[in-house]
Amino acid sequence: MDHSLDRHSLAHRHPAQASQAPQVRRIAANRPLHWLRLGARDTLRTPGLSLGMGLLVAAVGMLLSTVTWKATYIAPALLGGFLLVGPFLAITLYGLTRQLEEGDSVDVRRAWAAVRGNAGSIALFGLLLAMAYIAWERLAAILFAFHYDGEPIVLSQLLSGFVVGQHLDLLLLFAGTGALLAAAVFALSVVTAPMLVDRPVDVVTAVLTSLRCCARNPLPMLAWAACIAALTLFGFLTLMLGLIFAFPLLAHASWHAYRELVED
Repeated sequence: MDHSLDRHSLAHRHPAQASQAPQVRRIAANRPLHWLRLGARDTLRTPGLSLGMGLLVAAVGMLLSTVTWKATYIAPALLGGFLLVGPFLAITLYGLTRQLEEGDSVDVRRAWAAVRGNAGSIALFGLLLAMAYIAWERLAAILFAFHYDGEPIVLSQLLSGFVVGQHLDLLLLFAGTGALLAAAVFALSVVTAPMLVDRPVDVVTAVLTSLRCCARNPLPMLAWAACIAALTLFGFLTLMLGLIFAFPLLAHASWHAYRELVED
């Protein structure tokens, strides 16, 4: 039985209910660890599809780091953008997690059918994340330009300087600015993408629901953001190889976070 079609047909018959803002639950601070356990279970239940998506993301990361290694600020700016666009890249895995949750056989085509059912709102969400990515790249350029007054510097030299304690002011400024932007994007998107896949809601409703999740559960959301940042950093430090497992793990876990945070 196609549960996604039932959900969408029900929403079309009752548009007022579909547009109603969902309720947000209050949860315990340790729930992110439970989501990660469920995410690991779902990754192992669909190893080919999940790790295949992780491999694709890792390959893109390797390509970006190779191409931009000598481009000073562009490399960290592009790699940092993984944290910003990750929710959009994981959309297919959200559909697969829902199928596992409902006890259905895993079907990529049906997962994509759920995406097409709310394609307009999902596209707008993708545009929102793309704008955040562009804003981060421009901010990174401005920070480097002010620090070096336009003087070119090779990224490898910059990293060597960090090791011996040089350029710490730039490092702190760069990290602080990136953290603020990442925190804003996290608050706007923590349940947005799974919600757009699962329900025929508009992007504004989904984004506002994400903000309410963070406002109602500040400590659990802080812990969840730390888990995402730590696993992403692990992926970077392992030359992207860690992303092969970390990316699908976070994608599956994000679906369970959405399910627990947002009432049906």
